Amino acid sequence: MAERGTGVIINIGSWMSRVGVPYAAGYTATKAALEQMTRTWAAEFGPSGVRVNTVAPGVTLTPDNEAFREILDHQTAGTPAGVVAIPGDIAAAVRFLASDAASMIHGTTLDADGGIVTTRLR
Repeated sequence: MAERGTGVIINIGSWMSRVGVPYAAGYTATKAALEQMTRTWAAEFGPSGVRVNTVAPGVTLTPDNEAFREILDHQTAGTPAGVVAIPGDIAAAVRFLASDAASMIHGTTLDADGGIVTTRLR
């Protein structure tokens, strides 16, 4: 991409990179490191025309966690969105960052988390 002078890299992070979660130190630390790598790569590859960003999904319903739906609903009940995300919600954030509409967005993390990191309603 750098040789071509154009490209977009979108890393997938997690809302958990910015909150303390018991028994999840390894996971949360790697997601926090991914956000820093995004900023570093943006500085490194941006001048060559490659944009690098991260999407940080919130609690997302997938086929692998459907059995835990009650827990997922509880986790998101006090957020502004009030609902569990679905994969299409995360894909929309990725699609936006990959688009020309995001041409001035470099080295950032876009939270697609329904407000779980920044806001609590209860």
